Amino acid sequence: MDLLKVADYMNRHPVTFDADMPVEMAVDRLIKGKQTGGPVIDGQRKIIGFLSEQDCLARMLMSTYHDQQAARVADVMRSEVLTVKEYDGIIDLAQTMLKAKPKLYPVVDDNGYVLGIITRTDVLAAIDKELHSHYSKVG
Repeated sequence: MDLLKVADYMNRHPVTFDADMPVEMAVDRLIKGKQTGGPVIDGQRKIIGFLSEQDCLARMLMSTYHDQQAARVADVMRSEVLTVKEYDGIIDLAQTMLKAKPKLYPVVDDNGYVLGIITRTDVLAAIDKELHSHYSKVG
């Protein structure tokens, strides 16, 4: 199982966001892309933040109470982002996921450029596939 790498199970075409994008537009992308969040990137695809459904929900709810326009992504995104590298191991990531809360991690290269995302579901699928391959060899 040590050979399972993030690169083999990550989504290389995730929904991403621009810091100047209105939150409503970001929500539309999240819904259509069926993602619970995603990386906020600059013009060169370098990660500058992370936007989650929860961040959007909190801001949109506040906007409904105060009858104001929703903010831009930069106003609600988190600038401290937990990321992984494509060469990281799936088992190590699974252990990290047990301690840290994110269900989705941006995958970045060594310079911080976004290569994709990997979700808890992707990690489960990778481990499940590996376990099934062992069961079929035994039987």
